[in-house]
Amino acid sequence: MQKENPIAKERGRFSLLRLLTFGANADPNAPHTVIFRHGLFLRLTHWLNAAILVFMLMSGLQIFNAHPALYFGAQSDFAHPALSMTGITNANGELRGITQIGRWQLDTTGLFGASNVDGTRVARGFPSWATIPGTQWLALGRRYHFFFAWFFVANGLMFALWGILSGHFRKDLIPTAHDVTALPREIADHARLKFAHDARARHYNALQKLTYFIVLFVIAPLIVATGLTMSPTLDSAFPFLPWLFGGRQTARTIHFIAAFSLLAFFVVHLVMVVLSGTLNNLRSMITGRYAIEGDDDHG
Repeated sequence: MQKENPIAKERGRFSLLRLLTFGANADPNAPHTVIFRHGLFLRLTHWLNAAILVFMLMSGLQIFNAHPALYFGAQSDFAHPALSMTGITNANGELRGITQIGRWQLDTTGLFGASNVDGTRVARGFPSWATIPGTQWLALGRRYHFFFAWFFVANGLMFALWGILSGHFRKDLIPTAHDVTALPREIADHARLKFAHDARARHYNALQKLTYFIVLFVIAPLIVATGLTMSPTLDSAFPFLPWLFGGRQTARTIHFIAAFSLLAFFVVHLVMVVLSGTLNNLRSMITGRYAIEGDDDHG
């Protein structure tokens, strides 16, 4: 029987640790320098925002479940929804979940339209595991949503003020002409899972800048503005809001799309964190310290 080589075993552990730390395409023989990448304020607002968004999304799905359909215009056109998730009983007496997007209908039983609650299939837009609270409770869902919405706005305003005063927006987030020209190459590198681990990792690349710019300056403000537009009280005080978005129902649809755009960003962001170096990225958002390839600490 062949004995296990302890040196090879140790190298295997080291390689796995390096893979988890620095990502798939890191140089296994390169020396590393630990730099300070993220300040305390940025780290705190980052984690606070992540928690807030989880509660807002799940409570928002609870609100959506009270009427799981979206429309365009000022009024609800029940006969022609842009999207709907309904439970329909078929000829066999079985409840099926049907998701309609425009003219297309999909059977999404168990996920959208109809799902199991305590062993019984019931009609509901999103399943209980995706909503806060899990049971169908519109009033409590609205309380959760509005409560965390205030924190979302406050956290965003503090971050915006800090970003302006510290120069973070100008130096790190606003795309430059060079970033625009470098964008195709960055997209190709990300598609090939080729990430920078040297001094270039000190700063956001072109794709990161463009993505963060869209999230911070387009999607997040759009979520807030459309959320305000859905309030009848605010519509009375600021009648230009429904006009601006083409009606309250259109604002609700945009709100839904923007929220799921943010969710898509969140999922892709987590995937990139894992692929480009899980432990290194997590450390940079917990302690602020980040390891790059090379001995030079200037950049």
